[in-house]
Amino acid sequence: MQVAITSRHGSLSPSAHEHIARKAEKLLTFFDRVTAINVTVDFSNDRINVEILVDAEHRHDLVARESGDNVISVFDAALHKMEQQVRKYKEKIQDHRRDPNMNEIAEAAEQRNPEAQP
Repeated sequence: MQVAITSRHGSLSPSAHEHIARKAEKLLTFFDRVTAINVTVDFSNDRINVEILVDAEHRHDLVARESGDNVISVFDAALHKMEQQVRKYKEKIQDHRRDPNMNEIAEAAEQRNPEAQP
C-alpha cells in the first residue's frame, strides 16, 4: 500500500509530513483492501486545503476535502470524513446474510428423519 503526500504552493514541515503519513496508514485498520492513498495539501489564498483520495479494490476513488488555517487540524478533519466513507463502503459490501453451511443442513435433516440414516 502506497501513501503519496504532495503539497502545492508551499511546503510541509517534516513533523507535519510524518504525522500525515502515520495517520493516513491507519485507514488500513478500517478496510484492508485499500491500494493507494494520495494526500494533497494546497496552500493558497491564506487557506489550507487538504484533499485525500483513497483507491480501493473494485471501487473508484473515495474523496474527502477540507479547508482551514492549520495543516494538522485540517488534515485530521479530512481524515475523519474519509474514515466515515471507508466504514460505510465496507459495511455496504459485506455479506450480512449468514447462510447455513452444508454440515448444518445435513445435521438438521438427520434430526428430523433419524430413520433415514444409511
